[in-house]
Amino acid sequence: MAEFRYDVCVVGGCGHVGLPLALSFAREGLSVSVYDIDEEAIATVRAGRMPFMEAGAGAILRDVIGRSLEVANDPGMVAASRHIIVIIGTPVDEHLNPTFHAMRRFFVSLLPHLKDGQCLILRSTVFPGATAKVRELVEASGRDVRVAFCPERVAEGHAIEEFATLPQIVAGCDDEAFAMAAELFGRISRSIVRLEPVEAELSKIFTNAWRYIQFATANQFFMMATDFGVDFYRIFEAMTRDYPRMAGLPRGGFAAGPCLLKDTMQLAAAYENHFALGHAAMLVNEGLPNFIVRHLKGKYPLGTMSVGILGMAFKADSDDPRESLSYKLRKILEYEAREVLCTDPHIEAPSFLPLDEVLSRADLLIIGAPHREYRALGPTVAKPVIDIWNLFGKGAALT
Repeated sequence: MAEFRYDVCVVGGCGHVGLPLALSFAREGLSVSVYDIDEEAIATVRAGRMPFMEAGAGAILRDVIGRSLEVANDPGMVAASRHIIVIIGTPVDEHLNPTFHAMRRFFVSLLPHLKDGQCLILRSTVFPGATAKVRELVEASGRDVRVAFCPERVAEGHAIEEFATLPQIVAGCDDEAFAMAAELFGRISRSIVRLEPVEAELSKIFTNAWRYIQFATANQFFMMATDFGVDFYRIFEAMTRDYPRMAGLPRGGFAAGPCLLKDTMQLAAAYENHFALGHAAMLVNEGLPNFIVRHLKGKYPLGTMSVGILGMAFKADSDDPRESLSYKLRKILEYEAREVLCTDPHIEAPSFLPLDEVLSRADLLIIGAPHREYRALGPTVAKPVIDIWNLFGKGAALT
C-alpha cells in the first residue's frame, strides 16, 4: 500500500462545509490537510481564527492548527493524501440549470495530482449521475483511484455538533471505495449507511427539496391567512399545540441560502422539469418578499417612509448572506419606499448601519433574519414591526 503524508485532504476546505469537516477529522487525531485558493481565508485559519460562525469550532481550530491540521494553497497536498474530499458541488447557471461541465473542468485539473491507492470522495450536493462521471474521468486517466460520494447532511453553523449524532451516508463506486470512505467517516460519525452512488446523490437532493417544499407549504399558508385578514401564527399555534400530526409544519419565513433553491432546481432539471412540487415551492418562497411589500403598500404610505430591515443573513444566528431573501426584499423596497436601512450583527457591509441608528431612523421595521440579538427588542420598539417569523410572539402584523 502506498504511503501518504496525510490521512485526508479537504479540497475547498476553508468554507462552511469543508472546514468543520477538516476540524472534526483533526480533532480525532488524523493528519489533515486543507487545500484552498482563498488566500484571505487561509491566512485567517492559519492564525487560529474561524472565517465564519460555527459552534464549537474556534477552540478546536486553535488546538489543531499547525499540529494535525495544515492549510495552504498547495495542490501538492492532494498527491500527499490517502483520502481526498472535494467540496465542489454542481453549480447552476442563470437559468437554474446544472452545469456539470464546470465541475468536469475542475476534476480534469485535479487529475495530475492524483496517485494510485487514493480514495476520491465527493462531498457537496451533485447532479444525479455526477459521481459515475467523475469515476469515468479517473479511470480514463489510467489512475488506480477509488471514487465515492459521501453527502454532507448537517446544518450550517452546527456541523461539528451534528457529525457525532447523525448517520453518514457512504456510497462507493465499488466495494473498495466504500470500505475506504466508510473507514474514514467512521472516525467522526455515529453510524454508516451504505447506498449506491445515484441513491446517495438522490438522498441528498431529495432532502433539500423536501425541506424547501416544507417551508413553501408554511409560507403559502402564511400568505393565505394574511389575505383572509387573519394572522397565520394564531392559527399555527392552535394547529400545532399538542397535536402530533402537525409537528412537521415549520413556521413561515424566508427560505433561502446557498442550497435549498439550487438543489430543488437541480432535481427539477434532472427530472426533465416535471417536478411540479419543486417549481411551485420556488414560486411561493421566492414570491414572499413581493407579497410582504404588496401588503405594506396597502397598509402604509411606503413612498414617504424609511424602512429598516433587521437581519440580512439567510437564516437566524448566521453570518452567511448567500442567496438571502433579505436582499431581494431590499431591492423591492428601494423602488417603493423613501429609504431602506439595513443592519446585521454578524455581517459587515459598507451600506449597513448600526442597529441603534436603524431603530432610530426607520418608520417601519421588518425582521429579515430572526437573530437572537433581536428578541429583546420586542417590548421596547414602539414603531410597527413586520415579523414574518413571529420572533416577538405577536404575529406578523401584516393584516
